[in-house]
Formats: sequence, structure tokens, C-alpha cells
Amino acid sequence: MRKAVIGEGSCGLAAGAGKVYTALESLCSGGYQLGVTGCIGMCFLEPIVDVYEAGKLLKRLVRVSEKDAERVSAALTTGDFSAVEDLAITAEDESFLTKQTRIALRHCGLIDPNDIDAYIAEGGYGAIAKVLGGMSPEDVIAEIKTSGLAGRGGAGFPTWFKWNAAREAVGGPKYLICNADEGDPGAFMDRAVIESDPHSLIEGMLIGAYAIGAAEMIVYVRAEYPLAITRLTEAIRQASERGYLGENILGSGFSCTMRIKAGAGAFVCGEETALIESLEGKRGMPRLKPPFPAQSGYWNKPSNINNVETFANVAWIIANGGAAFAAMGTEQSKGTKVFALTGKIKRGGLVEIPMGKTVREVIFDIGGGVRDGRKFKAVQTGGPSGGCIPESLLDTVIDYKALSATGAIMGSGGMVVMDDSTCMVEMARFFLKFTTNESCGKCVPCRLGTKRLYEILTRIVEGNGREGDIALLEELCSAVKDGALCGLGQTAPNPVLTTLRYFREEYEAHINEKKCPAGECAALLTYRIEAEKCKGCRQCAKNCPAQCITGEAKKPHVIDSSKCIKCGSCKSVCRFGAVVVE
Repeated sequence: MRKAVIGEGSCGLAAGAGKVYTALESLCSGGYQLGVTGCIGMCFLEPIVDVYEAGKLLKRLVRVSEKDAERVSAALTTGDFSAVEDLAITAEDESFLTKQTRIALRHCGLIDPNDIDAYIAEGGYGAIAKVLGGMSPEDVIAEIKTSGLAGRGGAGFPTWFKWNAAREAVGGPKYLICNADEGDPGAFMDRAVIESDPHSLIEGMLIGAYAIGAAEMIVYVRAEYPLAITRLTEAIRQASERGYLGENILGSGFSCTMRIKAGAGAFVCGEETALIESLEGKRGMPRLKPPFPAQSGYWNKPSNINNVETFANVAWIIANGGAAFAAMGTEQSKGTKVFALTGKIKRGGLVEIPMGKTVREVIFDIGGGVRDGRKFKAVQTGGPSGGCIPESLLDTVIDYKALSATGAIMGSGGMVVMDDSTCMVEMARFFLKFTTNESCGKCVPCRLGTKRLYEILTRIVEGNGREGDIALLEELCSAVKDGALCGLGQTAPNPVLTTLRYFREEYEAHINEKKCPAGECAALLTYRIEAEKCKGCRQCAKNCPAQCITGEAKKPHVIDSSKCIKCGSCKSVCRFGAVVVE
């Protein structure tokens, strides 16, 4: 019997997947089965309905709406899909997936995240059985070392080293913590893994807990991810019932529990010591290091913290061998990396590629390039703590060292694409506003330095830039980077420094010419009407909220610049292209 599987990750549900499921369910009279899955990563095509027959994918229908339910239901019942060919995925869009190499995302969008048996059918929990069936903790750590797996949360620190440090630390009990406090604007990799494949996180953490000698695991996930929390909660319940969590797991004598802590959404809690403070019921503020969490972490006990993507790779590495993972990537950066591709991109979503691919390959080969026919300008990697990579550096190899050399960072994997309509000064200001708001305030360089940076950038985009502002920005950036206590403050100036490095002329135009080359900063724009093109239709005057446009019918009109609020209404309604923005 044919089965229709609807993608119900957050992106799918936001696009209407829940309504599609309900509509198909109401029309189903036994002619087909219905199921759900998580996000397959093609967020630009949601809602997605995958049709299976005899366990094989028969048809992938995309951008399915509630209105399409009747013809989709008929096709599922009869097996004749000619009436829904307009919904079938194109070969070009399908290449978004076929050009990827999926390990952390290997089950996402393919299995039911609510069903442990679906995970087990794909080999799930086989890795922990292998570990508990004959591998010592030292064997596990050695395998992770062979793989070259580095932390996918941003720092890229060797996973095996952190695990080994926690294992060798004196005292107990020991804790294994998952950092799922994904706070970067435009990043949703961890959320998608938990929503779509929660058991892979549980299994990876179990292997890590066994390796360091922890009997308790904690997942710190932001409360803004309710679906992820719901699905992980259900996965923990199912794993406990099947004997994969709790006492004497698989009869091995190893016991371990897991619980969830919902964070309040502070960006600084992505920093591991601030996360620990929050776990202990305190305000999320970074601790001085050393001591490091491996020696004194949660409740001052040895603790290990990795992020979701890191743990999602672990079971695959144990099942397939560390050498198989190390065979992918570059000499310094092994394996694959997941990126959230967003912004002015044709095909946005989740991308997993081997390290060593170029930025160009991700944006143009997989993402399809810039949308709306506009020109690529830059891509911001690493979120508010990252930096921008200009067009001239599109062939930069994706690994930790190469990205750092550009002034950007890998970060957790956010990639925000910008086109030629993006003002780079305003972009830097946007990220500085974020980090200023999210600063915990514990150290002066971050608390006051980011605020001063934001104030200077605001002054520039509002047309009040002064001579010497660029030098002042560079001086302040250096002070914040050198003096901040934690990674949030130390990397906060990166968006400013990289835009100054690659787009300095835009800052100079804002300050010296009072012009925004991208035409984005409203305070620096001037609206005027070209008399030779104006037909005097009066549409601009009728739609002007400031009533600053005058003129007689069928005669050229004029904009009073002193009254113009630069809302753009006149330009949007002009059919003759007479309104010019300068």
C-alpha cells in the first residue's frame, strides 16, 4: 500500500504541513497510509509530501497546500500521479540533496521522529550496543580521536580531548551536557536534528557518557524550541522503556539517565560556563577559566559539554569506524559540517557537506545562487560572532583555519547570504545590536564596548558620521576583543572588522558623502520625481502619508524633501518609473 509521509519539522508546520496532513486524513478511505517525518532540509520547498511504495520513494511532492489535498489524495489512491505533476520536485531542486553528504542529518526527513522502531530499523542503538558489548571507555575515546571529530558548536576543539579530560578528572559524579542553546540569528541546525532524529542525539550522548564515566546526561535546549522539546521528551520516554536509558542498560552494568533543561533564551548561555551557571539556577554569566568544566563544571564536578551536531555524529563514527569519518574533509578539519543556508538565497535550508568544499559550491551549486536575479555581495558565517566573506573570497575552502583567515569563523554553521541591495554598514549594526542586547554585562569591555560600537554605527547609518569614526571603530573593536571575558565579547567585533576590511568604501561613502551605496539606509536617501517621465497621474500624491507631493493633474509632480519621510510609497505605486531614489 502506498504511504504519504508529510514533513512536520518547524519549517514544514509553519508552511502549513499540519493542515495538509489533516486534509489528507479526512479524505483517506483506506486507499493509502499517512505518516510524518521531520525536516529533510529543503525548507524552501515546504510543505513536502513523500510518497512511498514497498518501502521505496515513489514520488516527492513539494509546496503542497491544503487546496491540493483532493488531487493528491486521488493520486495516492489510484497510483496515477499525472494530475499532480506540477507539484513534483524538479531535478534542479532535487540536486540540493544529491550534492550533499549526510551523516549528522542522515535520518532527518526520512524516519518518523516519534517512533523508536523507525530509528532502530535504520541501525539505531546498534552503536551503543557495540560499545557496551566489548569496548572500553578508552577504546571509545581512541575511536573518536581517530575520527578527528571536532566540536561543531563553533570552537572546533577536539572532541576526544574534552572527553579524555573529563574521564581523567578526579572526583564525581560526572555529568555529560548537550548544548542545544542555538541562538545565532539564521541558525537552526540543532533544532532540526532534535525535531527530526532525537534518538541519534540520545545514542551519541550515551556513548559519550560511557566514555567519560557519567551517570547523568542533561540537554540544555532553549524554550523557544517547543517542538524539539516535545519530541525529545517522547524519545527519552521510549528509550527508557526499551532499556536504552536507566539502570543496567542492555544488561551491561552501565546506568545512565537523561533529562531536559529548557533555557530562557539568553544568547550568552551558548557559552559553556554561562550554560552551567544557568543549569544551577543562577543568572547565565560566564565563569573565569581555568578551571575548565572538565575539572570543575556543573555543581563544581567534572563535566563535558558538546553541542547537538557533535553528538549526532558519534553513533555513525562508532558504527562505521573513526577512519571512515576522517577520510572525509581536509587534513586539519575532518568529516562533514551542517550549515543553515538563509538570506537572499534561492534554495535555503540545511546543507551538510564534507569539509574542504568551497563557499562558492555551497551557495551556488547547492543553494542555487542569489534569488531575484540580483548580484551576490557577501555571506555572513558564524552568526553575530562571525564575519562576512566577500565575492572575491568565494573560493575559500570550508574548514576552521581557512575561514578564520578571512576574518570570519565557522561558528555553529549559520550562513546568511546577502545581495547587492544589502548595506554592509547596516548589516554590521544589526549584529552589534544583537550582541549588545545579549551581553550579560559581567565585563566592562563587552557591556560598554559593544554599546559604543552600536552607537557609532547607528550614527553613521543615520547620516551623522564624523571624520575619525572609522579609526574609532577599529580602536574599540581591538579593545573589546582583547578585554572581553568570554567568547561572545571576544568575537562581537567580527562583523564590524570584516565589513571594514572588505567594504571600507561603504563606510567612507556614508561618512564623507552622506550616501548609502546600497540604497538601504533611509536617512541617506533622497526621493525625487523626474519631470520628463511623470504623467501627472497623481497616484504618488494620493498614497503619500506625509502629503509632501504636489502637482496638477497630467503635469509633473514635485516631492518636498523637507517633509519626505522616505517610506517608499511613491516609488511603489508609480507605473512610469518617474520616482528616483538617490
